[in-house]
Amino acid sequence: MAPGLVETLPSHHVEAAAAYFNDKKQDSQSKEAFAQGAKTTNYDVEFKGTEKHPPASYPNYLPYWTDEKHPAYEPFEATEHGKDADASFHNLLKGGEVKEITGNIGAEVTGVQLSKLSDAGKDELALFVAKHKVVAFRAQDFADLPIDEALKVAEYFGPSHIHPASGAPKGYPKVHLVHRSADDTTVQDFFQERTNSITWHSDVTYEMQPPGTTFLYLLDGPLAGGDTLFANMAVAYQRLSPAFRQRLHGLKAVHSGHEQAAAALARGSIVRREPVANVHPIVRTHPATGEKALFVNPQFTRRIVGLKKEESDMLLDFLYKHIALGADFHARVKWEKGTVVVWDNRVTAHSAILDWQDGSRRHLARLTPRAERPYETEFEGDD
Repeated sequence: MAPGLVETLPSHHVEAAAAYFNDKKQDSQSKEAFAQGAKTTNYDVEFKGTEKHPPASYPNYLPYWTDEKHPAYEPFEATEHGKDADASFHNLLKGGEVKEITGNIGAEVTGVQLSKLSDAGKDELALFVAKHKVVAFRAQDFADLPIDEALKVAEYFGPSHIHPASGAPKGYPKVHLVHRSADDTTVQDFFQERTNSITWHSDVTYEMQPPGTTFLYLLDGPLAGGDTLFANMAVAYQRLSPAFRQRLHGLKAVHSGHEQAAAALARGSIVRREPVANVHPIVRTHPATGEKALFVNPQFTRRIVGLKKEESDMLLDFLYKHIALGADFHARVKWEKGTVVVWDNRVTAHSAILDWQDGSRRHLARLTPRAERPYETEFEGDD
């Protein structure tokens, strides 16, 4: 807010104006709890630590915001590596152990090193993750690899997405960082305005070709808390009645990145690429499994094409509540040192959880290969 405005307005007007600008930064689609910017990063604490918290374990991954502009994405022909993979997963799981997280979403794998997989193993990884939706691989070396090598593993699955507004390690704009500095207590301010921190979404669905097989790995985190929720969007679709599923087929929705860009600028951050909006089917088909899944989320989906606003809002609101309340198709993934979580962004939604209050640093890196443009196949009564 301009200083002159504060000096000339009555106090109750100043409070109203402050609330307005806060809402501009923290609207219903983009909760400020997870907003990042140079102003939110305490580099002195991150490099030196405090009496209570050590320095960042991976200072080479600390976020920086450079105003370098990137061009709009051009369409590309995506390769689905899981389509012809060996479903026995011999190249992926040889010597490994798999433990299911829930009955219909999620697995935890030990004894497998992702950075050492052959191409056949990576193909099987794509299929394994598509089937399980989200997989936590423990005791991985991703964080200790040179960043170029970690990117090489991820880019086997598709070209990297460069996030338009997030921080990135110096020289590596393809790495999206999730970062909250040690001793950061803004969570207390956040919960003055919000009752919870849940923000269900699939990543950057406003792109023409949103991500597919996605990697997120822990650099630093609290001893307890900071878990990530995942939802199986294929089961969310299957839970609907056949008549309702049939009605959804053929409907398309607008997904927009304009609001995310505006929120970034409102908090004094950057926008690296001009924001875009794209239209995608509400029900999409996975190219490897043939599964159909809901493909809407309250962060980026704006309106159903061809419906009046009230009609669109009503239908989307029902779907959002259906996804949010479906604890029987959710998994809560816990982080620990050396964890790499791999999920299929095409058939899942997820939300971070802001539930630790001891000022611990939370620092993760995401590698985000882009995939095919979402498409749907014809409705079948038993699909």
